[in-house]
Amino acid sequence: MTRRRLHLGALSDPKCRRSRGRAALGGGAGAGEAPIAAARIAGIAVLLGALATVAALLAPGPAHALGPYPDLGSCPVFPAPPASLSPRAPSLATEAAWNQNVAKAPRARDSAKVIAYIDTHGGDAIHPDFGSPRAYGFPYAVVGTGARPLPIHYTAYGAESSPGPFPIPASAPVEGGTHADGDRHVIVVDRSTCKLYELYRAFYKAKPKPHWNADSGVEWDLRSAARRRDGWTSADAAGLPIFPGLVRYEEAAAGHVDHAIRVTMESTRRAWIHPASHCAGDTDDGAAPPTGLRLRLKAGYPLRGMGTAARAIAVAMKEYGLIVADNGSNWYISGTSDRRWDDEELDALKRIPGRAFEVVRSAAAVRPC
Repeated sequence: MTRRRLHLGALSDPKCRRSRGRAALGGGAGAGEAPIAAARIAGIAVLLGALATVAALLAPGPAHALGPYPDLGSCPVFPAPPASLSPRAPSLATEAAWNQNVAKAPRARDSAKVIAYIDTHGGDAIHPDFGSPRAYGFPYAVVGTGARPLPIHYTAYGAESSPGPFPIPASAPVEGGTHADGDRHVIVVDRSTCKLYELYRAFYKAKPKPHWNADSGVEWDLRSAARRRDGWTSADAAGLPIFPGLVRYEEAAAGHVDHAIRVTMESTRRAWIHPASHCAGDTDDGAAPPTGLRLRLKAGYPLRGMGTAARAIAVAMKEYGLIVADNGSNWYISGTSDRRWDDEELDALKRIPGRAFEVVRSAAAVRPC
């Protein structure tokens, strides 16, 4: 089943967010003054609402900020590619692709055409869709032995979802916050079993018995490179796991991000490339990027003036690249919501233009929906 999502990443940016007007409050003004008074009150309410929204997003307090996160123990985040794999091999068709260095992989023949399409159908520069405010990025939880499994009640794509129950606690953080709208992803790693649990449009319900409602959900084995069944979605539109594509603060601050990064695109083709297994495109144009497409920052692009974390992310885009995982704002790369991010440092990545990227050849063929 094909789905196309409304991506709210841009709305979580205080620079882009639009406030919602509140209902004007009536008073004792005369008939001629009432419309003016009501308009003034409405204008003040809108201004106050906007200020409150920005303040909440920027507030550093513990009620909003997240991080640091527990470690994953001995769990890998999907297997490494085979040791015998040539560094010049195309992008793999399994989940091991996340950990494949594609710096020397061949460039796709239609690279220039695809990049041109992307840049003319939305923004034309990298945008880190994560940072220190709570509304930025993906939060996650780590559980271990003894975590209580809760039933998952699916509300849309149950036939393509793992049946549950999942060890997702009632307190697991929701993307955007407990009261957020949008995709509302929930991500949990069980480090006692090395299993990854991801939900899309997730809502915790305490009654009649504790459970989670979600549009879709998947249990992933972090020790296996197996991909999803063709045609099946996941908690992401592409049928891919989300967690391996997130930039985490610890790795960036240490100066190395050794995996591909999740990216969204405004317009995608009705097709996918393995390891993706599902599409949610809006066009059949052969120049549009299918889900699962692998891109990389060109080797010669200069990285001068970047801080440690930003430079590590840029180097990762050269070595491991980006994988198109969902519809959304153009060139928006994904990472964790973490109070430790230096948002001004991350802004340096916004100077990288889309034209500085190229498409990596994939081992798998493009599969139409």
